[in-house]
Amino acid sequence: MSLPQLLHPRNLHQGRYDFAKLTATEPQLAAFVRTNPAGEPTIDFTDPAAVLMLNKALLAKYYQVKYWQLPDGYLCPPIPGRADYVHYLADLLARSYPALPERKQVQLLDIGTGANVIYPIIAAQSYGWQVTGSDIDNVALKAAALIVTANAVLKPRINIVAQPDAEAIFSGVIASGQRFHLTMCNPPFFASQAEAEAAGNRKWTNLGKAEQGGRRNFAGRQHELWCEGGELKFVSRMITQSQLFKQQVCWFSSLVSQQKHLAPLQKLLRSVGVVQSEVIEMRQGQKVSRILAWSFLTAAQQQHWCQAKPSAD
Repeated sequence: MSLPQLLHPRNLHQGRYDFAKLTATEPQLAAFVRTNPAGEPTIDFTDPAAVLMLNKALLAKYYQVKYWQLPDGYLCPPIPGRADYVHYLADLLARSYPALPERKQVQLLDIGTGANVIYPIIAAQSYGWQVTGSDIDNVALKAAALIVTANAVLKPRINIVAQPDAEAIFSGVIASGQRFHLTMCNPPFFASQAEAEAAGNRKWTNLGKAEQGGRRNFAGRQHELWCEGGELKFVSRMITQSQLFKQQVCWFSSLVSQQKHLAPLQKLLRSVGVVQSEVIEMRQGQKVSRILAWSFLTAAQQQHWCQAKPSAD
């Protein structure tokens, strides 16, 4: 399987997966490698076990993560696209720094980090940032914390915290006086379980495996995949709640998968007094996704804001 050639220039996952190097790093991956009709090594990307082992190999080779395990059924995301989000955020923040922000004092908050803790791993290992990952799910929190504590390279850089209120996004996570240069989020995409299962059925039918039904090769628990109102309602709630932390965060951001959601979200941003907003398009093959970023600070205020070391409370 060829990876798209439109990944961010600093993304480590350009071109085809090098299965020889990956299996040398993670020998268990070899059991899942097969030859495609063109005679090239690949895996069955519809097999959750194969996808999980590929991720373990990628994290070990490119991010020095030796232990990475997920509870059954939890989201196992494709890593190249996740890395793109981090790199584009680095570009966004670099406008307020004299150089690319490879600084230990940069503070990133990942909303809904999940059991996989992928975004914090990439950010910490690519840029040396300090990352806080929050989640509402106790199983995910325990799994993420175990990954962090089991890897010496991650332990000083990543902090996993519980969000005690399922309706809150920043409250209960950002303490009084605490500041973050960036926040990021991959929000629940679907509005209901039925919608998620219907999408899964369409995917498997297109792959010629209709018998798989609603099964997902990347798995995912309910709160990872759907919520009432879906992506639009979740990101709208995030924008509304971000007003309470307008002086404590330089750039807020979220993925927005559906193009039709951008117009109402941008209208909401204007109504709450956002000073700057950006839509950053990312392409991975045929898939297009977007980062919606916003700030209540002017560019000049951001530059001044970023010169001071944020609190690590």
